[in-house]
Formats: sequence, structure tokens, C-alpha cells
Amino acid sequence: MNADPPPSPPPSGTVHWHTHDVVLHPDRVVKRFRRAEGCDPFVRERRALLLLGRHAPGIAPVLLDVRDPTGAAAPPTLVMSRLPGACLRGRPLGPRELTAWARAVRAVHTALPPAELARLPLRHGHQRDTVARVRAWCAAPPDRPLAPDVRRALRAGTDWLDRAGPGARRALPADVPAVFGAGDGNAANYLWDGRRVRVVDFEESGRSDRAYELAEIVEHVSAWQPHPFDTAAFLGRFALTPAESARLRECRTLHALMWLCLLAADDPAHPRNPPGSAARQARRLWRRLDDAP
Repeated sequence: MNADPPPSPPPSGTVHWHTHDVVLHPDRVVKRFRRAEGCDPFVRERRALLLLGRHAPGIAPVLLDVRDPTGAAAPPTLVMSRLPGACLRGRPLGPRELTAWARAVRAVHTALPPAELARLPLRHGHQRDTVARVRAWCAAPPDRPLAPDVRRALRAGTDWLDRAGPGARRALPADVPAVFGAGDGNAANYLWDGRRVRVVDFEESGRSDRAYELAEIVEHVSAWQPHPFDTAAFLGRFALTPAESARLRECRTLHALMWLCLLAADDPAHPRNPPGSAARQARRLWRRLDDAP
């Protein structure tokens, strides 16, 4: 869920992320997890690849090898097939791409039998986690002045959070069905090969609900940076229930607030994002607050 754009994957070589390193080979990908992040990302991704390989083959990489040297200095490692295609982030998305993307998201959501899905833990970064993250940031904001428009939007967002109270639920709302969530809305995690979209990166995956997962996709910074896609057209490809539609509005507001916190924390001396990103996100949050329940 990084605020900055991902590195452009070369045909082969190593790509460094904050939680792992990825070594790209022509036919496979080797993902080494950093022990400082704990074992949870490794466990979640391994479980997701096994489950999707069993119940929805072809939508995600095939797990080829698992190296889990418990107690050793070597990092836990997953070896998986390399999928064809280029990531959706930063490219123009027309009706064909949006339809294929929605189809891929639905395939992940509906992959698991209900009994197997019910046994899974909630995905990392679900609603309560996000609310706690936002509240922690607001309790200790950067010790530098924020632009007035950013400061006003943050105040309005935290007022909404206090008033609306999202995150108070103990688990998923009873009136929305559970789905299997990939756990990261970054458009860079969806690969388009000219015909279909496949999904990578399941470090935060687990049991979730459709409204929360869709909100994470359309409010992720990759929805508008570096190039926007038609989020309304994308959401229009999902037949949401009235309860899911109401929850989607709440979840979009929460994600928009979280992204404003992340972008406002960007250090002007060492920026990770284009100039004006926080101000643009502040305007996005105002639009969500106008639509919030």
C-alpha cells in the first residue's frame, strides 16, 4: 500500500520493496520476505497462492517452491510462475481492460467455497486496522506545518471518523457477504496481457467483503496517479446490494482519509510523490465526505 509509484519491473533482475525483494526470471519469480516484517506476509501469500491454485487456477501465479528456513538467517522465500502481461497502473484503461479487471476481481472474491472462506482470518489492513492506523497518525502528525487545505481536510475527515464510527464492528457486517480479498488495491498488482487480467501480491490477503475491497481499489493512489481511470465505470461492473452500496460509500471515505494521512506525511525535502499530491488528495476526500452517510 505504498504511496509512491512502484519500481518498473525489468525483464529480469531484482526489484526492492520495503517488505521483500523480488527477483524476476524469464519463467519464474522469486520473492524473498524480510524477517524484520515478521512471517505474516509470507504466510498469507503462501496460503493465497495455494488456495487460488486449487479453486481458481490461472488467476494468480502458480506456487512452485516454498523455502521456509525456520530459525535460520535466510529469508522465507516463495518461488512462483511469472505471469504474462503489463501492470494496469499508469496505462490508459478502456472498456476491455476495465471489464477484464472486474472479472479478475470477481474471480478472486468468489474463488473459495463458503466453508473454507469462513475458516480464514480477516485480511491484514481490514477496517479496524485502517481506523487504528488513521487515528494513530492523527494523534502524532508530522512536526511541520501542513498546507491549510490539507489541514482542513484532515480535520473534517477525523470529525467524520468520530461521528460515523467506522471500525467499531467486531468483524464483517452481518448484512454483507464475505469474500476472499487480495488485500492490496494497487493497480500495479493486476496484469493485463491484452486479453485477460491476472492478480499478483497477496501479502495482506484474507477474509474480507466486496465493498471494502472495491473501495481500496478505487481510492488507492494508483486510481489517479500517474494517470486516472474511470472508477465509476469500473464499479458499475459490479452488481452491489443496497447494503454493499452503502458500505462502499463509508469505506471509500475511510480509504480517502487514510491516503491523505499518507500523502501529508511525505517529507518535502525527500518527496516520494509528485508535488501537490496531498492537496489533490484533500480535494478527493472532500468529495467523499460530501457523499458519506
